[in-house]
This record gives sequence, C-alpha cells and structure tokens, in this order.
Amino acid sequence: MATIIETAKGAGIFGTLLTAVEVAGLTAALESPGPFTVFAPVDDAFAALPPGCVQTLVDNPPQLARILKFHVLSGAHPRSALVAQAEWQSLEGAPVPIRRAEPFEVKNATVVSADIVCDNGIVHVIDRVILPG
Repeated sequence: MATIIETAKGAGIFGTLLTAVEVAGLTAALESPGPFTVFAPVDDAFAALPPGCVQTLVDNPPQLARILKFHVLSGAHPRSALVAQAEWQSLEGAPVPIRRAEPFEVKNATVVSADIVCDNGIVHVIDRVILPG
C-alpha cells in the first residue's frame, strides 16, 4: 500500500500541496509510519487563495509548516470516527472543527473525497485550504 505522500503524488491533483510540504520540511514526517489523518487541499484550493498568498507562505517556511500541520491529525481517523466529535486536535495544536452533518466539512472546507486509506494513515480530500484560528 502507498504512503500518504505516494498517494498524493499518484493522484495528480496535489502538486501545490506536495511542493508546500517539501518547502516546509514535512515530507519525511508524512512518509513515516504515523499514522496520520490528512485533510488534503487540492490544487484549486491553493489557487483560490488571495493573490501572492502561496508565495508569501513559501517564503516563510515556519508559517507554512504551521498551516500545513493544521491539516494533520495524529492517528488514522475515518469519516465515521471524525463525525463522532465536534473537533479534533491538529498537529499544529489548534482544534479542527468537524461538521457532524451533511455535507461532511472540516472547518470551512467540504470533504470531496473521504477515507482514502494509505499505508501510514488516511487522507480526506478538501476543497479549501483551512487556517488555524
């Protein structure tokens, strides 16, 4: 079975996320045994950010890492487990709110594909970049 990073590379819709993970120095962590739950924004989610935002984050790896860690939970949590509680602690430290009804949402992002099982966790594809706070 593929790791989270290998799965993201194979999907072809996470180029910006993969670049951001690399710039932030998080690739090795997401290739480790974990397990992790990753809320993975598609390329269009990054494209929807205000002009210059992605470049500003790339130029500030610690801030980029903080935002990316907000998209990750410790442990492998399928949708059925996530909707059982209203919020989960992110690796960034801030709680990630979960909408417990339809549509399945994480903070202000809709989950467009849930429960992609990987060797070291689970990926949930989201349509927006989520920010702590």
